Amino acid sequence: MVKRVTKKTVTETIADDGSKKTVVKEHPEKIVEKKKATSRPKKMTAREREELLIENFVGLQHAMTNMSIKFGSLSDNISKLLQVFEESAKSFAAGGGGSEDKDMLKKIDTILTQNKTIAQGLVLMEGKLRRRAEEPSVAQPGAPTSPNRPRQLPRI
Repeated sequence: MVKRVTKKTVTETIADDGSKKTVVKEHPEKIVEKKKATSRPKKMTAREREELLIENFVGLQHAMTNMSIKFGSLSDNISKLLQVFEESAKSFAAGGGGSEDKDMLKKIDTILTQNKTIAQGLVLMEGKLRRRAEEPSVAQPGAPTSPNRPRQLPRI
């Protein structure tokens, strides 16, 4: 039985400007004949072993380069975030905009009370609808009479 083996090497690199470059290398096909199960696996020659090690080492270097670039951008982003936190802490400590903060808190309080009122109204409406659903009703013509089927909500 003859088997064709194609080896592909995919390498992704990221440039300093953030653009990605993907390189796909296809190595020539080799024809490999399947041997009997009793035969020993073919040992690699020194040359093949060296080529494989070099390939793996180059791939590892590419991966480490990409990782170091990403760590660099991550550390830059973290330092920018820390600067934002430091500036906000300084402005908060300085007490800037005290009257604006009080106005904002009043508005939030009014929104919270409105939200509570709306929630109470919804709970009352839901209770009334449940009581209506529990009451025995006259079946509508053409409607199925299943005890497990809920009634339709009234149209507004």
